[in-house]
Amino acid sequence: MKRNTNTLKNLFPYIILIIVIFVVLNVLNFGRTITKEITTGELMTEIANKNVTEISITPSSEESVYYIEGKLKNYQENEKFKTAVVEAELSNVVKYAEANNLTVYETNPDPGTISWVYILINILPLIILVGATYFIFVKMSNSNKGSMDFGKSRAKLSEDGGKVRFADVAGLKEEKEEVAELIDFLKNPKKFQKLGARIPKGVLLVGPPGTGKTLLAKAVAGEANVPFYYISGSDFVELFVGVGASRVRDMFKEAKRNAPCLIFIDEIDAVGRQRGSGIGGGHDEREQTLNQLLTEMDGFGANEGIIIIAATNRPDVLDPALLRPGRFDRQVTVSLPDTLEREAILKVHAKDKILSKDVDLKSISSRTSGFSGADLENLMNEAALLAVRKNEDAITLEDIDEATDRVLMGPAKKSRKVSDEVKWLTAVHESGHAVIGLKLKDAMEVQKITIIPRGMAGGYTAYTPKEDNITRYTKREMIAMITSNLGGRAAEELYLDDITTGASNDFKNATELARSMVTEYGMSELGPIRYESSTGENVFLGRDYNKTKNYSDQVALEIDQEARKIITSCYENAKKILKENKDLIMLLSNTLIERETITKEEIDSLVKYGKIIDKEQEELEKKAQELKIKDYEKMSKEELEKKIEEIETKEDEEK
Repeated sequence: MKRNTNTLKNLFPYIILIIVIFVVLNVLNFGRTITKEITTGELMTEIANKNVTEISITPSSEESVYYIEGKLKNYQENEKFKTAVVEAELSNVVKYAEANNLTVYETNPDPGTISWVYILINILPLIILVGATYFIFVKMSNSNKGSMDFGKSRAKLSEDGGKVRFADVAGLKEEKEEVAELIDFLKNPKKFQKLGARIPKGVLLVGPPGTGKTLLAKAVAGEANVPFYYISGSDFVELFVGVGASRVRDMFKEAKRNAPCLIFIDEIDAVGRQRGSGIGGGHDEREQTLNQLLTEMDGFGANEGIIIIAATNRPDVLDPALLRPGRFDRQVTVSLPDTLEREAILKVHAKDKILSKDVDLKSISSRTSGFSGADLENLMNEAALLAVRKNEDAITLEDIDEATDRVLMGPAKKSRKVSDEVKWLTAVHESGHAVIGLKLKDAMEVQKITIIPRGMAGGYTAYTPKEDNITRYTKREMIAMITSNLGGRAAEELYLDDITTGASNDFKNATELARSMVTEYGMSELGPIRYESSTGENVFLGRDYNKTKNYSDQVALEIDQEARKIITSCYENAKKILKENKDLIMLLSNTLIERETITKEEIDSLVKYGKIIDKEQEELEKKAQELKIKDYEKMSKEELEKKIEEIETKEDEEK
């Protein structure tokens, strides 16, 4: 079907050309009128014999000369007669025609318009034909020119090596040291050769999306004083078999001429996937391209001085032959940034922005656990857009908080009308999540609670891990996660007359965690056995097909029972904690109804004092405790300030 479509596309210019020629010929030939010259005497005779069917008079460009035109009975549709008469004879002809019951029409009273009509009818179609022919052949010429370099490399040469430097890449200290070694080798290879060291031929940058793999490669280009070629993995693969392999050969041929040099291949998994995998077998073009790449990197020929850097976030799908020593023999994992790296990244993206005094980038970095470098860049940009929208002079902390929520959940739907009953349901539900996070020892820290709808959620509770950049979780921590997910439904069951569908996503997360504990992490009574794996040999199958089942139906029943046991136990524990903290649930819920959003500082104040107080109020109450002032909790801020001032003045007088 694809080949037929391309054939029709190639024939389209010729079809247009044939249509244009047919139309022009129809105008010039098929529609042309045959004119027969006759004398005035012959005209008078035909009029007398009643052979003239129509007659008209047309002025000529010559003065006092007129043309008489018309048709005879035996004429065809495109035939007519024509005779020239002087003005003196014209009246006689007209009278004779009228006497024989013929109506005489006068046409073209302005002789000057005859030439324009002639040009419009006869010359303009020729101009259109020549123009269309020229346009078609020019397009065909350009198309043929492009087909000549069809198998040429699509790799682009960066003349100046790019403008990005290592100083522009925040964090990634160890990663920069790994790739900086490549630049050092290209600049001073003798230092390595002296000790017999062989520099890696290929470096594979691996990591989640947005962590800075491509940015790091651009920085290598910026720091290296050698030719730098960059290309995407998808630029190799084409419809026709052999084109990709030809482009690989041409790329290395060009690189050898300019060695030493660097080649950067972005998204290499587009061409480097495992061969012979998938439901429908391998793709011949992609596999031939990969085979050629393997041969060029470490095949029969030597590529001294050529270093390849590739980036991917799917190393599990790459062909094993691509990762063996001699090809991509070094992998650099570019992971998500920790707190210090996030702070450095925020500083880089805040260079060209005006921040207000209340913005603390260190505090923001601690609240953005799990954000990649791209997420942080987007966060600062969203905050700047919000500040511009409000016509502010600087980006405030409120703008950054709102931008964080927009990045995670989408824009707030403040215009949506929500009834008081729905607000109370949402407040109790989210308070249930928060209380579990506050009272359960191994739970994550609660950063914010809101009942403002965002995305598909009517409200949400934001958590961050107590330890940043965690790579593994304990069993107690996973149990705490499941309990936190079930806290919303437990609060609904305890303190509302009904339950809602708002906990559906909570159940999904809790079920996945519980099942992973049983089938992948060995955290159940079934023992340390891995029953399921989300990654496996079939890397091209859909997610629903990607889990392998290596157990009997009896074990499947036991897995379901163990997962149910974990969830049931966590749910009962959640209800127990919420029953013991009813006052806190009501306090948080009422505060949410009043404020709609509560931050971490405000939550801590509610837990500690039973109300939200600012830092000045907190300092005053600390001083009141030191001075042993009775009933200071019932005093307003102004009354407490006055009371403290009186006591301090009295003490000074006594001294």
